Amino acid sequence: MTDTTEDQQRQGETVTLYEAIGGDAAVRALTRRFYELMDTLPEAARCRAVHPPDLTGSEEKLYEYLTGWLGGPPLYTQKRGHPMLRRRHFAAPIGPAERDEWLLCFVRALEETVPGEGLRAVILEPVTRLAHHMQNQE
Repeated sequence: MTDTTEDQQRQGETVTLYEAIGGDAAVRALTRRFYELMDTLPEAARCRAVHPPDLTGSEEKLYEYLTGWLGGPPLYTQKRGHPMLRRRHFAAPIGPAERDEWLLCFVRALEETVPGEGLRAVILEPVTRLAHHMQNQE
């Protein structure tokens, strides 16, 4: 955590993960880097293959989802309703390889864009559970 975040907590203010990582700019950087990695890493090819050729829409949806999930404005639900992530992704074949490749990209993007190992760990634990929940094939 930054000194500012720790000061806010001492003063009794609640600091969301969204604020702690740097708000909108940080979430944009994370999602942008995530999809850059997915689009270019050979070891993410199976995960990339289940996405549309143009990743712009996917990037925007993940940005909106993460913004609200991290405690920022609920952009995703305002635009698209309840996330129902597993149901929305059921048409995409997500097996262990796709899941692990998605996580590889997310972990690398997180490491490159979010300072602070503690913040990254707090974010990564539920994201990892979510990735496993999204798997719909063996």
